[in-house]
Amino acid sequence: MQVKPYFCPNCRSNRVKFSLLSSARQQIMKDAISGEVTDQYETEQVDQDEPDIQCNVCGFVGNEMRFVKQAEREPRM
Repeated sequence: MQVKPYFCPNCRSNRVKFSLLSSARQQIMKDAISGEVTDQYETEQVDQDEPDIQCNVCGFVGNEMRFVKQAEREPRM
């Protein structure tokens, strides 16, 4: 995650309220007939080159660079 300002490219009003979305992987085993989960393994974090960011005002989700570039195009004075 970069230490740079964000600005939502969708609603263009939010500069402070965001969520960092990360991915996780968990292997499971299911019963072929009932569909019930029979075994679960430990959850693993999935490495991402660039995290996804969600605007907590309008709900828009995009990669981090979209938010950074929008903030660079329209800097706060």
